[in-house]
Amino acid sequence: MEPDDRSTIERRLADLEHEVARLSALAAHVSASADRAEAGAEPQAADAAPEPTGADDPLWFVNELGRRAPGAVMMAGAVETQAGPVRWQYGLHAEGLLAHDWSDLARPLEALGHPARIELVRQVMRGAHTTAELLQLEHLASSGQLYHHLRQLVTAGWLVSPRRGYYEVPAARVVPLLVLTMIASS
Repeated sequence: MEPDDRSTIERRLADLEHEVARLSALAAHVSASADRAEAGAEPQAADAAPEPTGADDPLWFVNELGRRAPGAVMMAGAVETQAGPVRWQYGLHAEGLLAHDWSDLARPLEALGHPARIELVRQVMRGAHTTAELLQLEHLASSGQLYHHLRQLVTAGWLVSPRRGYYEVPAARVVPLLVLTMIASS
């Protein structure tokens, strides 16, 4: 399979995952609304204090998620990259996440667990795409080390190499990488 084909497939898969998450959230919202209606839940009184919305609500994302997809865990982002805008979201229900075998997750996380590899990914996201540019990094003592770390990152899916000596972060991995760095820095 050609690298361009792989990139196209990964992009289409990310789009499908996004649409499935959106439809799942919509189905959960419709189901929750129907359950409330069947239970005879009374609508909120007109004189009740309105919930904060938009910029007034510091937890707007969480509150909207709770309304649309109770029990869901999501990551989302809308960022500008050198390759263009990336708009991405992915969500699963906590129940399903807890039922899943987490040992499968060790390998992709392990690939990011080395200081040189995490720095390589950061540099690629910041615009260094060629092996010549990446060899300038202080964390690497030799081209052999560079290729070893790049191979680990490509195998785990954090980087792709659409052509020899050139690396990029697939669009479907940009937001997850930023979310992981947020988690690690919090």
